Amino acid sequence: MTSTPFLELILGPPADDAVLADGARRPDGDDDALDAYSAVITRVAELLTPSVANVRVTRSGWRGDAAEGGGSGVAITPDGFILTSAHVVVGSSRGSAAFADGREFGIDIVGTDPLSDLAVVRAAGADLQPGSLGDASKLRVGQLVVAIGNPLGFAGSVTAGVVSALGRSLPTRAGSVSRVVENVIQTDAALHPGNSGGALADSRGRVVGINTAVVGPGIGQGLGLAVPINDVTRRIVAALMTEGRFRRAFVGIAGGPRPLPPRLGREVGRERGVELVQVVEGSPAAHAGLRPEDLIIDIDAVPVEGVDDLQRMMTGEAIGRTVQIRVYRDGRILSLELTPVELAT
Repeated sequence: MTSTPFLELILGPPADDAVLADGARRPDGDDDALDAYSAVITRVAELLTPSVANVRVTRSGWRGDAAEGGGSGVAITPDGFILTSAHVVVGSSRGSAAFADGREFGIDIVGTDPLSDLAVVRAAGADLQPGSLGDASKLRVGQLVVAIGNPLGFAGSVTAGVVSALGRSLPTRAGSVSRVVENVIQTDAALHPGNSGGALADSRGRVVGINTAVVGPGIGQGLGLAVPINDVTRRIVAALMTEGRFRRAFVGIAGGPRPLPPRLGREVGRERGVELVQVVEGSPAAHAGLRPEDLIIDIDAVPVEGVDDLQRMMTGEAIGRTVQIRVYRDGRILSLELTPVELAT
């Protein structure tokens, strides 16, 4: 005789999965929808968890003592390259990376770029399972995303949510130089300290962002942000892997997007430009004759409609190369010559 009838007498019969807590029956199809949602998250977790590492580093404290820190990282090549957040490893040269299968490797810091908050480290071992990099430019608000990392030291944790906003900005700094990372992904997937450097993946398991759990000006606790994987960040990662740094061009301007006057918009065939609010004294922009309130239309015939368009052009290839910049000033279009120099951080 089993104890089941007795348990049912005390606790009641097993709950009917089709009956909701208030006694109503679940509408047909809800089980399938829940199962489909769970299946996507489970599949992404199974696919990517082996690629996500718990990254630990030791850095010198301000008193000369050793301070431990860390976060997460994503293997991107089988031979040991791991992508993480720059703030996770900055100030250290070595550390360790532990994977979900129990393997742990020593790591060397290959390159960091605080101005994009990206870094590449390399594990001493090989035969890693790399994650597949996707394209954040294809994301849409409301799309399902999955975050995998090591929040609060709990390895291999998985949270899920949706893309709650796109086009957010993340302020970064390297020494006295500050920059804004454009087109950051905002998600409601829960992120906590330790998630930084981990993977933000789409429903097909492709890494579309590197999570950050930084809290700072304009960044609220519980606000999930991720540096996007796109053409710009792919170039940064490639440079970090091969050269250990990412060279940027500097022109010495600050500005923001502004609608073009209707007549000018019709003439040039677009609606927006970038209005200058500051020109750094002695900078290439100052030498070129740029002034505050100038409205940048294009550079070498490439349209400039936002700050991210400018930043996209300010790569190492632009250093020392004279470009033609067209601006709108006092009702006229002017063409000026500008030669960027290398940004010193």
